[in-house]
Amino acid sequence: MRYFFRIAYHGTNYSGWQKHAGVTTVQQVFEDSLSRIFKTTIAINGCGRTDANVHASQFFFHVDLDNAWDFDLLFRLNNVLPDDIAVFDIIPMEGQPHARFDAVQRSYDYFIHTYKDPFLSRFSSYYDIKDWNLTDMQRAADLLLKYDDYQGLCKTPTRNNTTICNISEAMLFVNGTGDKLRFRISANRFLGKMVRTIVGKLIDIGTGKLAVADFESLLSNPESAAEIKPAYPQGLYLSKVTYPYLDVPARTNFSQMLAGKGDTWIKV
Repeated sequence: MRYFFRIAYHGTNYSGWQKHAGVTTVQQVFEDSLSRIFKTTIAINGCGRTDANVHASQFFFHVDLDNAWDFDLLFRLNNVLPDDIAVFDIIPMEGQPHARFDAVQRSYDYFIHTYKDPFLSRFSSYYDIKDWNLTDMQRAADLLLKYDDYQGLCKTPTRNNTTICNISEAMLFVNGTGDKLRFRISANRFLGKMVRTIVGKLIDIGTGKLAVADFESLLSNPESAAEIKPAYPQGLYLSKVTYPYLDVPARTNFSQMLAGKGDTWIKV
């Protein structure tokens, strides 16, 4: 029987989702934990990849388990997992749906705070910038929906069969006091470090280092890309994964928490 697991994790202590030899990854933690519980080797398939120190407030993986269990697997698994990883649901699926290949949309949120705060340092990215040109940043974000080749915003474009992505949403928000920013983007797929690279360009636009016209030139002529400088990883969250047969709202309210006590996000 195939099962989808809906999970979340704080990525600070991990070298991303995908397992690699010699480092600790979220996938490896899950496979080790499930293998201990079922006393057999368990392999899982995730809905995508996240880089080192990147978080996920919603993530799915699937696993095939031949035999039913007579215990509370959700409780037992959460009990053995570290505090920075959680399982919300275990969903039995008919047929052979695939957690990665069947996803039709993924959404990411990127959070910035503009003052040094030890309680935000691992949840949001600190950029000591007081005066942002938010209008130009949103103008640039709007341009993302007009193009579909993002080779110029990918760290390693040659590793992909195609650099075509269909972006359906790119919005900038600011909190009421103006000292925190949030960028939200949705697409059918993303390239390596693509979201962080976009955020890096938006930061350059917001601080006057890059003109909106030059950003559009990068989109219209993707092979002209020069320096790729991704934004810091700790501000990035995979926040929503949607399937044709499964559309579950996010469990955690991290977005509102990061806006600030009693504050809210205002669209630019």
